[in-house]
Parts: sequence; C-alpha cells; structure tokens
Amino acid sequence: MLGDYFVGPSALATTDALRAAIVPGSRSARKARSALDRVRCGVESPMETRFRLGVIDAGFPEPDVNVDVVDEAGVFLGRADLAWPQHRIALEYDGDHHRERRTFQHDQRRSNGFVVNGWIVIHATAADAGRPAVLVERLRQAFAQRRIEQARRARRDARMSTLA
Repeated sequence: MLGDYFVGPSALATTDALRAAIVPGSRSARKARSALDRVRCGVESPMETRFRLGVIDAGFPEPDVNVDVVDEAGVFLGRADLAWPQHRIALEYDGDHHRERRTFQHDQRRSNGFVVNGWIVIHATAADAGRPAVLVERLRQAFAQRRIEQARRARRDARMSTLA
C-alpha cells in the first residue's frame, strides 16, 4: 500500500495531507477514504504493509508496527516489524538481505533475545506473501498458545487466592 510509504520513513506526506487530497464526490473518494483508514505510520517496507494487511484480513487483531522490545530490566533487545506486545508475539519479515552473513547473525542473536524473554517470533519471507496459509496457521498456533498460557495462569491464580 502506497499510503504506508508516504507516511512512513520517507515522510512524503501525512495522513491529514492524504485525506485532504481526496476529492469529495469523486468516483474514487469512497475507496480512497477506505484505503486511508488502513494506512499506518511507521511501516518501513512494502512487505511489512502486505503482511500487516494480510494478517488483519485473516482475522487477527491489528499488530503494532516496529515495536521496541525490551527485557524485564528495560534493556533494548531489538525491534519487531509487526507485534502484538500484550501477547508477546512478533512477526518478522526477512527479505533477501537477511541472508547476508552479518545480518543473519544479528537476526539470530536478536531473535534468541526475544525468545528467552518470552516472545514467540514468527518469521516470514516473500514466499509466505504469495501463499500465506502456513504463516496464518503459525500465527493461529501462537495466539492459541498464549490463550492456553493465560488460562493456566488464571487457574493457578485462582488456586493461590483460595489458599491465602
């Protein structure tokens, strides 16, 4: 989506400027307003936009974009492309440049930091954009895992409160 590009790091426009550019009553005004409602600041690549919209269209809650992830002490671990921080689930798009040795090694260290701090990290590639079924299933499993963990915590907390 071009809207994310215009309001993203390129800073070519603001959402207000894009909204003002819509000609009221024009044939495409309704479509343009609808598309503008899906524009998000901070998205850094077209593939992040594609995955963000894809997971929303698949029924998942809208992810936050480019989320700073920190450990319990507040130490910065890295930034997740797309994330549901309240669930500690991250979706990372790994383009071809992530195959370069240094980038790959950095990604692995960062991903390990996320995981040992309780995050589920799902990695996506361009192949997932064309055939997203497996990616959608992995996200479904991640959300299901978090619901199971939440239910276990609630049962444990209920048991503990009856003992107190």
